[in-house]
Amino acid sequence: MSHSLKSAGKAEKPEVDTSLIDAFGGVRGMVDMTVPGFVFVLLYTITKDLALSSWSAVGITVLLALIRLARRETLKHAFGGVLGVGIGAFVAMKSGKAEDFYLPSMIYGVVLGLVYLVSVLVRWPLIGMMLGPILGENMTWRTQNPGRLAAYTKATWVWIALFALRAAILFPLYWAHKVTWLGVAKIGLGVPPWLIAIYLSWLILSKAPPPIKVLQEEEPAEPELPVPTEAEHR
Repeated sequence: MSHSLKSAGKAEKPEVDTSLIDAFGGVRGMVDMTVPGFVFVLLYTITKDLALSSWSAVGITVLLALIRLARRETLKHAFGGVLGVGIGAFVAMKSGKAEDFYLPSMIYGVVLGLVYLVSVLVRWPLIGMMLGPILGENMTWRTQNPGRLAAYTKATWVWIALFALRAAILFPLYWAHKVTWLGVAKIGLGVPPWLIAIYLSWLILSKAPPPIKVLQEEEPAEPELPVPTEAEHR
């Protein structure tokens, strides 16, 4: 199958905005990952019962995943939430330290931030790799559209800054064993900064050159063979 490159009109702002939100799990995905942490810190602050708080967080995560399953929604982010909360609960109960409930996700955030940083340094910004296929341009932004390469690089730096901010606030609270404040900070550094990063990324991309979309050409129809007439059979 052959391909052709066609310059598309400027991407509509709502399209870019929706694509960004979907690429990062959607608002529902962020809520699903925020609620278990809220349940954990609330119960632990009230009861100081690590096991109860951990199992309650795991239970609410599984419940949210089942609701997604019942609604026939994607389980990709729900599964990630169950896995993340489950690991955090296991580590916390194993060590006996409530703050360790948040440690796996904190380490994951640092690793993810480093991945974003490396992607910028090697000129393969992760935002572009995520959005290119969604917006129909694939990787044309890297070789044929330097303006979009620059925009994707700037947008990726926004997310690197977000991960760095989270680490700078969360780890000192973790080392100080401030479980309640750590839980509150984890929630506060969830959806609000995520929405800000989405908006800044959208703002950067809305001012970028239009994407060069990759369109698949329809395969040429096979030529029809002439149907022999009765005379030709004779």
